[in-house]
Amino acid sequence: MPVKERRTASGDASSPMKVDSASASYEPYVQLFRALFPRLAALSVFDANAEPVWSTEMASDGELRKLVGETLQHAQLDPGAPGHSAMLRGEEPVYFFWLRRDTGPIDDGPFAVLVVAARRGTESEHRTFAYVQGLLRPAIECLRRELVSRDDIVQLQGSLHEHSQDLDMLLAMSGGQAGADGNEDDLRVILRSAVTHLDAGLAALIVPEKGLVLVQPGTTQPLEGTLLAKAHRHLLSMAQMRRDAVIVNSIKLQAGEDSAVYRILSCSVGRADGRTMGVLALFRSQAAPEFTERHARLVELLARRSAAIIASSYDPLTGLLTRPAFEQRVNGMLAASGESRGRWSALYIDMNRMHVINDNYGMHVGDQVLTRLGELIRRRLPPGALAARISGDRFAIMLPAVLDDAARFAESLRQGAEDVGASIGDGSLPISVSIGVASVDARAQEFAHAFAAAETVCKAANDRGRNRVEIYQESDASIVRRFADVNLLSNLRGAIDRDHLRLVAQAIAPLDGRGGAPHFEILLRMENENGETLGPDHFLSAALRYQMMPEIDRWVIAQTIERLKPHAALLAEAAVAFSINCSGQSLRDEKFTDYICSLVRASGIDPRALTFELTESAAVGNLPQAEQLMRQLQRLGCGIALDDFGTGLSSLAYLRALPITSLKIDGSFVRDVLKDPRAASMIEVIARLAHSLNMTTVAEYVETEEIRTRLRGLGVDYAQGFAIARPVPLDEVLAQLPLYAAGSSRAGRSALRAVAAV
Repeated sequence: MPVKERRTASGDASSPMKVDSASASYEPYVQLFRALFPRLAALSVFDANAEPVWSTEMASDGELRKLVGETLQHAQLDPGAPGHSAMLRGEEPVYFFWLRRDTGPIDDGPFAVLVVAARRGTESEHRTFAYVQGLLRPAIECLRRELVSRDDIVQLQGSLHEHSQDLDMLLAMSGGQAGADGNEDDLRVILRSAVTHLDAGLAALIVPEKGLVLVQPGTTQPLEGTLLAKAHRHLLSMAQMRRDAVIVNSIKLQAGEDSAVYRILSCSVGRADGRTMGVLALFRSQAAPEFTERHARLVELLARRSAAIIASSYDPLTGLLTRPAFEQRVNGMLAASGESRGRWSALYIDMNRMHVINDNYGMHVGDQVLTRLGELIRRRLPPGALAARISGDRFAIMLPAVLDDAARFAESLRQGAEDVGASIGDGSLPISVSIGVASVDARAQEFAHAFAAAETVCKAANDRGRNRVEIYQESDASIVRRFADVNLLSNLRGAIDRDHLRLVAQAIAPLDGRGGAPHFEILLRMENENGETLGPDHFLSAALRYQMMPEIDRWVIAQTIERLKPHAALLAEAAVAFSINCSGQSLRDEKFTDYICSLVRASGIDPRALTFELTESAAVGNLPQAEQLMRQLQRLGCGIALDDFGTGLSSLAYLRALPITSLKIDGSFVRDVLKDPRAASMIEVIARLAHSLNMTTVAEYVETEEIRTRLRGLGVDYAQGFAIARPVPLDEVLAQLPLYAAGSSRAGRSALRAVAAV
């Protein structure tokens, strides 16, 4: 019978007992044994694998080690016996004492063998095993307890080391390990943890339905990835049959005498519904230790973690990455690519008329279309590329290719998308995509920057007829403007989130010299990342294009009223008035009117101190909503100004009906008033019309004193522009509010004019 291998806490067949270099620690036992048995020649301890642990002099004796192996076999045949004796080289008596633990089945065999060698004597001096055992029983028991304690300490240290390794692995795969790269693929972290902490020669994750095959060679004894070609079908089949981990510690992956033998540990990777979607497998060479149940438990944890990552990182409908996972990986690639950035291209894909398909054929057909499109992208995706479904009907691809190759790839996708409709229903479903292609900017540091140009040209492809591929060209002015707006959109959102928007106020002064309540228009500025202040001409186009004006309007109105609240007493009786702009996009917001009115009511500010400006085009284009807003603000007592007046075609018919208190004459007329008689005539007509309707007039863009004088002669009431005052931070105006309030009285008019001139 072969010697039964004894395993450590890790399960590997090896000695748990180490040779103690400090042999002096055993010297008291040697003296005790010699005192009890004067004929003692040598004392040795061997472990359960016949390996020497400690000896006075005979551990290297080959014949003795052979006898120890034989006595271990005897111990398994006769587990109840204490040991036996034998003759070394036919003349030296040797006594073998089998040392067992206090716990565990007796047939587990001894954990160590104590070898007592006696000096050679006459045959009459030879002592039986029972006699020697009787003499040495107290010493043997003391030594046994000592060895058990030492063995327990060694095993405890090994167990603690293994638990520490397990904890390191779990921390690494959960992202909790110090120094872990947050941009790294979490599944790669799991595979590296497997080969590092479980000492695998190769780790692989295979998920066919996601097009996912990840391979990680080991660090100490790496194995070739070609093993997967031989084993993956069998591993996937096994994963379908068994959900728990499977250990195969000896298998040939191909026939033939020269084929290698491997050890494999695999576990299924399941979906939330319990079905198997893939397999996680670890490989070792035959020379490496066997996989154990401990390894199996850890691999099951890794498989469950992999399943959770896949569920959160991959879109269940298309099998492509989700937007958060895609952004994380793209950001990681951008951080690592360096000078190779020019070899990457970004593709932005928009599924055309998806809402029409859902409405006419049903949501289930729309889901089929998206599923087939995801399959098309996955099948054609080259190695190293990333693809994601970033919203309901939009996709993005990070392609390792120059622009021309990326354009050809995009065109093949567009043609393939047309063929998708032929495979659904009766084959008549019209399916097409618009694709924008752009090189990844060398300065791009994150997903939004890398895909801004591609998104821009994709929208241009939609504008130009859909079902086409557009390539970003810097010579295309419309695309460049749209691209600039995409970049500004990100900056504008960041400014809102980081409170980098600033309010300024520009004075509106009377032209007839009779004074009146000082007016200020609230204007918006944005502070960029460099601390520079930008005017609305830098960001207004992006805000309008991407429907951000309602959010901006609400911010401006809320911030203005909040700043004015502490000065409500000074604003009583409308001593100073402030004008706030409202966009046409906000008028289309059903809740916008209630939002403004509730803020005004709750502010404690005299409503007459507030005027709300709407552009002529916004008011006429959204007449029902504009009239509702104007009526409610009128009932509160607020002023209503019609901005950019004179540019519309049909607004005159509504002036009588709408509760407008002021007309702001468009700056295009004001700039030309000195050189264009028609512009001057138009301004004069507007002034007379306004006065007949009991409205005041304000001329914008008054840049020179000559223009100011001419406007006074044409009957305009107020002027606004650099010839009157430049915009200043709102806080500065509020700090001087007592002065402006005093300026509304006769005694303070000269002071007000002096301030306005500054």
